[in-house]
Amino acid sequence: MANSGKPTPAMRHVYRGTFMHSTQQAPLQILEDALLGVDKDGKIAFIGKGGELNKLSQDFGFSPSEVTQLTKDEFFMPGMVDTHIHAPQYSYAGTALDLPLLQWLDTYTFPVESRFRDLEFAKKVYTQVVKRTLRNGTTTACYFATIHTDASLLLGKIANDFGQRALVGKVCMDMNNSVQHYKETTQDSQDETRRWVLTFLQSNYPLVKPVVTPRFVLSCTGPLLGELGAIARDNNLHIQSHISENAQEVKIAKEMFPESETYTDIYHKFNLLTDKTVMAHGCYLSDDELNLFKETGASLSHCPNSNISLCSGVLNVRNVLKHKVKLGLGTDVAGGYSASMLDAVRRARDTSKFITIQTPEHETLTFEEVFRLATLGGSQALSLDEQTGNFEVGKDFDALRVNVAAPEGPIDISQEEGPKVGSVSPNHVCWFVFFSVTGDDRNIVEVYVAGRKVIPFTEPTAE
Repeated sequence: MANSGKPTPAMRHVYRGTFMHSTQQAPLQILEDALLGVDKDGKIAFIGKGGELNKLSQDFGFSPSEVTQLTKDEFFMPGMVDTHIHAPQYSYAGTALDLPLLQWLDTYTFPVESRFRDLEFAKKVYTQVVKRTLRNGTTTACYFATIHTDASLLLGKIANDFGQRALVGKVCMDMNNSVQHYKETTQDSQDETRRWVLTFLQSNYPLVKPVVTPRFVLSCTGPLLGELGAIARDNNLHIQSHISENAQEVKIAKEMFPESETYTDIYHKFNLLTDKTVMAHGCYLSDDELNLFKETGASLSHCPNSNISLCSGVLNVRNVLKHKVKLGLGTDVAGGYSASMLDAVRRARDTSKFITIQTPEHETLTFEEVFRLATLGGSQALSLDEQTGNFEVGKDFDALRVNVAAPEGPIDISQEEGPKVGSVSPNHVCWFVFFSVTGDDRNIVEVYVAGRKVIPFTEPTAE
């Protein structure tokens, strides 16, 4: 709806066609023959009906000839939000999935991540992962980097230069018995985290924020966890980590901190559970722990590909939603072998169906529900839903223009008569999500972040 009481903003884009998004009330809402205007600041200025073109053009000062009309096979959807991805691990994604979590970390992850002290190597991998996730339709990503401050700052710069909205975390870990040279002293981790936060904030990136990142309980001492909680509180920062991913991990965490009743209590004790916290996995959380998540406002990132690929566990998403805990999806590269959020959507449905096979009374997640988890749910999990996640006036235009009939695309539409212009059916978005089997999805023809077109890469970018 138009905000007629405010000064008329200049329009950057005006589109007419079908828009699909999630709201608090509906997991999938279809706006047929809609008009959406994006102002010069990249924010959604109005959403109206196609029949209101003349009135809206007068109210918002644009010419009807400037409107971009979507074709009969196109629609806009919100950009997808990856709530958990390890940027350095992209260098070996799709390999090394033959070990359970803790042995996998020792054998593959820590040795690879230790290489990111080399900034040239870091620049190459971080450029690859940002470009790949953007091509896959990830407009917002919550990244783990490594313990190396300068390389972590470089990841933030690369994401900002390419126009991706991101949270970037310098990893903190003062315990690591398997790769001795890949850990910090407690004091160094605290000092470098402060330097990283200060430098990051001084860089004043419009799209990228720092996130305090203790790797997980098994790699951090109590004093470090406590200091990281204080740094996050004093600077009002996001927090990310892992929780209850693997049964062995849960057992060791409780042995390390016997004064805490649960894994969740450990983080809570050190002030690391806040309404700006996102914890990955949560496969073994009890109902009491989920209640604590709800009370503190902390979020979970569901990473179904990784949970299955490393044989870690299964998250009952229906139970998380029952407890009204904020929840998004994550690719968890490279525990998850795919950097595509479309894969995360499919695996979330697969996991839910697997639970239904074991427990027939379980209510399988619907397509519409996982669509919301990948978009609005992710923005809520990262406490960014006032900026992004769906199409509401005042939010940034983070969006994917999808053409299910794109040339050489992976979808074959067999129905004899296509839908009319402005009448794209829910089947279109279903085809796109579940039958687009390529990683670099050709059906995503344009990607916008804050109103700026970032895919195709038509503007000069940092390589």
